[in-house]
Amino acid sequence: MSRFFFLGLLFHSIFSYGDLVDRLKKAEGKSNIHSLGSIDFIYMINLDERPEKFAAASEQLHQYGIFPYRFSAVNGWELSLEAINDVGLKYQPGMMPLKATYYPMKGDGMPSYEFMRQFGKTYFCHNMSRGSIGCALSHISILQDAWNSGYERIWVLEDDIETVGDPTTIPGLLDQLDALVGKDNWDVLFTDQNYRLPGGQYLIASGACERPDMDCSVKERYSEKYTLNEDINVDFRQVSARFATHSMIIQRSGIKKLLEFSLTRKIFLAYDLENYLVPGIKRYSLTYDLVSNMIGAPSDNEIPLYQRKPE
Repeated sequence: MSRFFFLGLLFHSIFSYGDLVDRLKKAEGKSNIHSLGSIDFIYMINLDERPEKFAAASEQLHQYGIFPYRFSAVNGWELSLEAINDVGLKYQPGMMPLKATYYPMKGDGMPSYEFMRQFGKTYFCHNMSRGSIGCALSHISILQDAWNSGYERIWVLEDDIETVGDPTTIPGLLDQLDALVGKDNWDVLFTDQNYRLPGGQYLIASGACERPDMDCSVKERYSEKYTLNEDINVDFRQVSARFATHSMIIQRSGIKKLLEFSLTRKIFLAYDLENYLVPGIKRYSLTYDLVSNMIGAPSDNEIPLYQRKPE
């Protein structure tokens, strides 16, 4: 048996195991029009209840001849309690007890809160909403589809983007990043500087959040690896902690790291707070906004606002 075949079997076994895998959503009806240069596939996450958001976001890209695949998002507000308890972190001996959210198997589906104390019980971070759980599952589902599809490079978008510049320049920027740091030395590239607040200012992350299964000490959480953002040239910055995952180019190396982390450790934090905790992840951003978040766009993560839309 060759070394590569053995590693492939090992990796397949890791990524085919666990309750979380069973809760991932399939990407149906894919075609060959959802690519751009060296980007093998472009996904856009969109709730079935929000067709207007996909129409507005995708139309901006259509003007440049870019056609993202609409990935039907996992709606966390409609997940069963069984599903929610399958995908979250289960408290085990040796973990750091934190103030956390849990969803009782019996009841009205509303969250409850306590310091983690019961081994084997599923917990999420404090105030983790059902919408945020669905958002994380959507991203993980895409990573699984991309891995299974053999993609070397994907672009993952959420449906609240704004096209600030010409996105057809992205393949050329990726070539530049390959030349600058080495094709095998980066995992994720964000296509903007940072998340933009309603006033236009950037929301800056200053450190790492806590997971009970990782070193939660202040020294570790606020160490240089989580807080240092460094410009490496006029176009690119190496980044650590940051908010939002509305537009990311992910290399196959990043797909592997992100997916393995999620499937083995399960969901605890909101997806944007969790993916920079992945061991060895190498993340970069642009030093300017090319495709960024739409300022003030409605979100259904914390509250299912789509339920309030007029008929």
